[in-house]
Amino acid sequence: MSLMLRHARPDDLDAVMALERATFASDAWPESAMRSELSAQHTHYLVAIDDRDPEAILAYAGLLAPRGSGQGDIQTIAVDPSRRGAGLGRALMHALIDEARRRGVTELFLEVRADNPVARGLYESLGFVEIDVRRGYYQPDGVDAVVTRLAVPPAVARPASSVAIVDDARDPAPTPTTQTPAGDAP
Repeated sequence: MSLMLRHARPDDLDAVMALERATFASDAWPESAMRSELSAQHTHYLVAIDDRDPEAILAYAGLLAPRGSGQGDIQTIAVDPSRRGAGLGRALMHALIDEARRRGVTELFLEVRADNPVARGLYESLGFVEIDVRRGYYQPDGVDAVVTRLAVPPAVARPASSVAIVDDARDPAPTPTTQTPAGDAP
């Protein structure tokens, strides 16, 4: 199995809405709102799929960030309950933060239910800080929304190196090295 992120398409609406309703039973977005989000000019929505079953949406997330505005909002994120804890939410968040950076965003906002400690922990680990509380925001449950903000860090560019020079009297020739991408270590 290989999990992949790809741009959400309008024909993903049914699968996204099924996950939306399963994840946010009492306060799911209306289908018309999600349809608009998937095709809006200033949004960027991603879905996570298993390449063996590309029609099954395992997670999705969306960003609203008009280019040049300097600000953006994480609109929504959901991960299928059977796939939670595998890093899909973190991968989606990193991808949205990267897209926000490409759009010139310096401040990224999101709201999270006060009664969702797992999501709050994820956002905190990514650098989001709590800046406000909207009392009773999530209806019909009356749950508070914690408003968070991320000062989007600039991209860090470092030269890539695939060959390390080893100064060893026994082997004066350069020794190739392999760098394993994060998460791919055995």
